[in-house]
Amino acid sequence: MMVVGGLCALLHGTALPLMLLVYGRLTDTFVNYEFEVQELKDPNKTCTNNTIYWRNGSIYETVAKTTVYCGIDIEAEMTIFAYYFTGIGLGVSLVSYFQIFCWVIAAARQVQRLRKAYFQKIMQMDIGWFDCNSVGELNTRLADDINTINYAIADQASILIEKISAFVFGFMVGFIGGWKLTLVVIAVSPLICIAAGLMAVTVARLAGQELKAYAKAGTVAEEVLSSVRTVAAFCGEQKEVDRYDRNLVEALKWGVKKGTTIGIFQGFLWCITFLYYALGFWYGSQLVIESKELSPGSLIQVFLGVLIGAMNLGQASPCLKAFASGRAAAKVIFEIIDQEPEIDRFSEGGYKLDKVKGDIEFHNVTFYYPSRPEVKVLNELSMQVKAGETTAFIGPSGSGKSTIIQLIQRFYNPQEGMVTLDGHDICTLNIQWLRSLIGIVEQEPALFATTIAENIRFGRPGVTMEDIIQATKEANAYNFIMDLPQKFDTLVGDGGDQMSGGQKQRIALARALIRNPKILLLDMATSALDNESEAVVQEALDKTRMGRTTISIAHRLSTIKNADVIIGFECGQAVEKGTHKELLERQGVYFTLITLQNQGTTSAANGTVDECEDEADDQVQLVPMARILKYNQPEWPYMLLGSLGAAINGFSNPMYSVLFSEILGVFGRIDLEKQRELINWICVLSGSIFQEYAFARSGELLTCRLRKLGFQAMLRQEIGWFNDPRNSIGVLTTRLASDASAVRGATGCQIGMIVNSLTNIGASFGIALYFSWKLSLVTVCFLLLIGLSGMFQARMLTGFAHEDKKAMETAGQTSNEALSNIRTIAGLAKEKIFVESYEQKLELPYKCAKKKANIYGLCFCFSNCVFIMAYAASYRYGGHLVSSEGLHYMIVFRVISAIVTSGIALGRITSLTPDYAKAKIAAAEIFKLLDRVPKISIDHKDGKKWDNFRGKIEFHNCKFTYPTRPDIQVLNGLSVSVKPGQTLALVGSSGCGKSTSVQLLERFYDPEEGQVLIDSHPSHTVNVPFLRSQIGIVSQEPVLFGCSIAENIRYGDNTRSISMEEVVEAAKKAYLHDFVMTLPDKYETQVGAQGSQLSRGEKQRIAVARAIVRNPKILLLDEATSALDTESEKMVQAALDEARKGRTCIVIAHRLSTIQTADIIAVMSHGVIIEQGTHAELMTMKGSYYKLFTTGSPIS
Repeated sequence: MMVVGGLCALLHGTALPLMLLVYGRLTDTFVNYEFEVQELKDPNKTCTNNTIYWRNGSIYETVAKTTVYCGIDIEAEMTIFAYYFTGIGLGVSLVSYFQIFCWVIAAARQVQRLRKAYFQKIMQMDIGWFDCNSVGELNTRLADDINTINYAIADQASILIEKISAFVFGFMVGFIGGWKLTLVVIAVSPLICIAAGLMAVTVARLAGQELKAYAKAGTVAEEVLSSVRTVAAFCGEQKEVDRYDRNLVEALKWGVKKGTTIGIFQGFLWCITFLYYALGFWYGSQLVIESKELSPGSLIQVFLGVLIGAMNLGQASPCLKAFASGRAAAKVIFEIIDQEPEIDRFSEGGYKLDKVKGDIEFHNVTFYYPSRPEVKVLNELSMQVKAGETTAFIGPSGSGKSTIIQLIQRFYNPQEGMVTLDGHDICTLNIQWLRSLIGIVEQEPALFATTIAENIRFGRPGVTMEDIIQATKEANAYNFIMDLPQKFDTLVGDGGDQMSGGQKQRIALARALIRNPKILLLDMATSALDNESEAVVQEALDKTRMGRTTISIAHRLSTIKNADVIIGFECGQAVEKGTHKELLERQGVYFTLITLQNQGTTSAANGTVDECEDEADDQVQLVPMARILKYNQPEWPYMLLGSLGAAINGFSNPMYSVLFSEILGVFGRIDLEKQRELINWICVLSGSIFQEYAFARSGELLTCRLRKLGFQAMLRQEIGWFNDPRNSIGVLTTRLASDASAVRGATGCQIGMIVNSLTNIGASFGIALYFSWKLSLVTVCFLLLIGLSGMFQARMLTGFAHEDKKAMETAGQTSNEALSNIRTIAGLAKEKIFVESYEQKLELPYKCAKKKANIYGLCFCFSNCVFIMAYAASYRYGGHLVSSEGLHYMIVFRVISAIVTSGIALGRITSLTPDYAKAKIAAAEIFKLLDRVPKISIDHKDGKKWDNFRGKIEFHNCKFTYPTRPDIQVLNGLSVSVKPGQTLALVGSSGCGKSTSVQLLERFYDPEEGQVLIDSHPSHTVNVPFLRSQIGIVSQEPVLFGCSIAENIRYGDNTRSISMEEVVEAAKKAYLHDFVMTLPDKYETQVGAQGSQLSRGEKQRIAVARAIVRNPKILLLDEATSALDTESEKMVQAALDEARKGRTCIVIAHRLSTIQTADIIAVMSHGVIIEQGTHAELMTMKGSYYKLFTTGSPIS
């Protein structure tokens, strides 16, 4: 298709030079007719046998002793020329359609293949590569950079071929008409080529820097939006907007430099062009008048042929600009596509063992993470895990336990030593086959945004519904699933956030069990379960472990004492090994941990069930252009300057029409014309620079402003808004990356082009109507057809742009989900499923591109055809006016060239319609977001504030359901209160409403009935930032940001500047300081995306330090020590006990031993408090708490 499209573009480029051959003869015909008219004004002359005679019968001769031809039928001649033009026009309509159609389709296919190849390569890369590359940046490149490539290779490629063809054939026509004049004016061309080449190289470099800065901004956006609850809880919205804005300012700097560079080079190109005008007309006039080597028609043929060649080369500069930006974007994309992963996850190579026993052995393994090569995680580790046995790993946080799990899955290769399976180095085994043997359940399981059944089916494709039900029963998930309105078809939400922590873990467990693995890896698999669930699931795990190699990491040592072998780790080495009994006798690491641990624990993790906004899917209302420009208000001085430059440029072509026709009429006024052209040239040079610089600056500032405002508006929304599938992280990051950029299609440099074109059209019409209104009206009729074609094109392409945008957002959602959960996908060996899903979602944008290619091609061919037909009709009618009304032929040329010049300008405006269509859709999406009023305002001016904040909390008959599940009453009349300085502990089964209560207190949601009172003030009347500033929270799954440890701790209080001394003091209180000081960069150590470079215990202690540095009046501990080993838990618990002093504290109990000292213990069931009191009082009552504490029985 590219060959056909390229050939059509080549033929299209020959059309104008071909027209010039006709045009030269047409000019000579008009000039000869004018000579005849002028001569026959003498009454003594007459026309006989097509020659002028004197009345006395002698032949009339000129001064040069030549006879004068006469008897020209100007109307008949013009009719013949009109036929020629019509034939060329029909040919142009055919080739121009296929030119656009073929290239747009080819570009759509290539971009589709490029997206597939890029995404497939990313999914093929090893996990270590992801440690060093941000998911947000990868997603931004997938959306924004590939769009840039698409723009460069779609219609721009065909237009470039067309322009080059016109350039070559234009020069050929010039040489045919007069080689001397052609050689003189061709001397200017090398300057044009040099300028165009330098511009392409410079713009490519600047565009690359701009894209890199935008990719960094995309990384920040993805990180913040995926952690929006933490940002809201710590009032970090403005801090994150400022962080995002810093990257946008960097992009702005490069964008303005790019625009200025383009302005200078384009100004230079126009300067050369008008210098060419002066030189060509002066020397051409000499050849016509003095030496008679050229006829006026030949002069026009040569001059316009070379001019068309040069102009087309100059007009190729926007294409070169697009190519430069496309090359810069493609460089980064292809660098990733061409990379070879250290561990190829799609590799078909490697052995597949016929029989697997399950013996795993580590031989002197040394390992460090690629992103932190200076920190040795495993140090010459040697150990053996026997087939069919259960081996438990114990040890403090950061001792390398989870790293071993990742090496067994071959997420990484060890730097030294090797890991073997049944005596075979796992590096020599087929990686997909190896991972198919392994089932894993982690403490923080990742679910995918689909149904419960589909999530479980990820474990093993092709399983029946009976298999799924059986797996959920074994994982103790069946009962809670059947209580849901949609049962197994219930959507779990983005990352599983519509499920509680315990529910997520049980679904993940069912997913692992259905896999029927040879090797089972349990990384704190029951940490988020309550006692009842844990007991049932633990029993199921004990059954499933039979005959399997099982490795279990657990901090609750009671769950692993029945293991066949227990291995103790310290500092990346296995320091002891044996059974429970043997290790107790040895009195080493295991003995220390077991003696520190108190009686049995209960887990009551209740994750979040978020509100999904129940709004109608309103159609996006297109916004007026004035509103878009309003956001450019601070740049109006620049825009006025740019408009002035554009207007100067716009006047240049109409003035050229006047000069052109004047020279055709009178070839003697050389000096005067040269002066006028040089004045014109100087104006255009300065005007072009002003135009490009000013509009580049205003366009880039608008883009940055809209990105920032869009991001700010997103962070202003209530938490429930983010769980609408239309507002998933993938959709929002894609929208941020593409919408603001698309708005430039209606602003920035496009405004300059519009002002230029409108000035051109206005001046041209004025000139044309002044000299001949009749001929003007005939010519204008054809321009109206071009305008109507442009309007139709805009209307159609707007619809396609909307469809395409929605389809790409869906694809972006899939890519974001895949890249955010890459470890889970790798562990399940399901990369190919996500690649297939992504590729399937790319089909809809491709179909839209095919529709667009047809419409765009038809409109393009129609406007090009009408343009040539306008010549045919205008010159035919012009001949009539010259013949019947005595109109001077110079006026015919002046009017037609002026109107055609305005037609070219109108065509430029029409060519903007695809970009304008996208801009209107993008602007509508942005303004819809900016106009949305959040249900819970975080404005610092809204709501009450008071000085003496005490921290008294009361829940009065609170009822609450999540809009996504209105059939399930989460809180059903909750009433409980806690006085300032007291500690309230909430205990109960998973899903009973504990964490929901905390979220109501944080005002992530408001109750449907009843009230939450803060110091006797209803929570919905309290200023949200003020309320949240009084609250510190530590969650079960803490979220860290991709910056240093110190910055993460400082995040605890975003209202002031926190000194390093305060950071260190908070770290000491959280028992974090000693660990940090062992790191090479200490507090400046980067934690990685979402803290991926740290163990769970280390992450939890940073979260505790973050809460301590906040110095809150209310402390919320949502299973704050759940990820800590026994020793760390003792230390952190002591720190939390200290932190609780003088503060109101609400604790969601993970282990009942940690809340015995609470002032009030409230037992929740089905959203209500069923009993409350102190530990002693509740034990005396011998009710639900007593049963839970002593036996782990379920709460009824």
